[in-house]
Amino acid sequence: MKSWIWTVIVVVMIAAGSYAFYIFTLPAELEDGFLYGNGHVEGTEVNISAEVTGRVLETNLVEGKIVAKDSLLVALDTRDNLARLAIAQANVDALKIEQQRYVEDLATWRELFATAERDLKRYTELRERGIVTIQKLDQITNVHREALGRVRALTAQVGETRARTTVAEKEAELLQIDVDKARISTPMDATILAKGIELGELAVRESLVAVLVDMDDLELKVYLPEKVIGKVKLDAPCKVQVSAFEDRYFDCRVKRVDQRAQFTPRDINMPEERVRMVFGVVLALANSDGYLKPGMPADSWIRWDESKAWPTSLVVPR
Repeated sequence: MKSWIWTVIVVVMIAAGSYAFYIFTLPAELEDGFLYGNGHVEGTEVNISAEVTGRVLETNLVEGKIVAKDSLLVALDTRDNLARLAIAQANVDALKIEQQRYVEDLATWRELFATAERDLKRYTELRERGIVTIQKLDQITNVHREALGRVRALTAQVGETRARTTVAEKEAELLQIDVDKARISTPMDATILAKGIELGELAVRESLVAVLVDMDDLELKVYLPEKVIGKVKLDAPCKVQVSAFEDRYFDCRVKRVDQRAQFTPRDINMPEERVRMVFGVVLALANSDGYLKPGMPADSWIRWDESKAWPTSLVVPR
């Protein structure tokens, strides 16, 4: 009899201890005035591609390296474009010389035409008075006609060479642009996330050179249930924690709230959780020291009640 009683007592104690351990290990409830969400840190990735074809002669691509705006990433071989550019510039110079010669000839023939115009008027009057012969007037008329023809021809040639010069200048300008494009620089202050080409490789148009990300402009997108989304306001303060820095909270703010609800994204593990309607909320992260990296899983807490003070320790609600 006593053995049976002790057995019951031991079973009850084990059950009570197990229940106490379960209760003790449950995470604390989230305090009122705060909302919880999780997701992955994201950054706006910028794919840098080659716009001209050329072999890589110089590269400063190092993954994880911080680069300033307009810093050289890759320099391509441009000897063929430089040769074509020299030919184009020589063609421009030759056309300018030709155009100048036509301009000078046109100025001379305009003076001759002006003289022929005066002579034709004067000899026409003399012929009407019977002072000069018809042959002399015909001679003057022919000189006038020739001068007029040369002025018109030279005017057309000046216009043509001017147009050809403009075309040649634009061709040289395009070649200069291609030469400049062979030096690929970063369009912003960023971090090199991935490199797509190595020294000595041939880069072709639209081939990936590097992937950049602005580490000062990282975001975290979380999804909140439809019933609580009305509590979230733009610029509301929030905090983020990542597993790599469990003893630290990063400040952030609500940057954007989706205007339409959606079903819970497929990366939620439990199927029953996916049928809920949620709103996406984008948090802008403060990352001036560069600790946060794209892809990091993160927990976040949004303070929607301004009267509530931030607790010392934030919990992940059950």
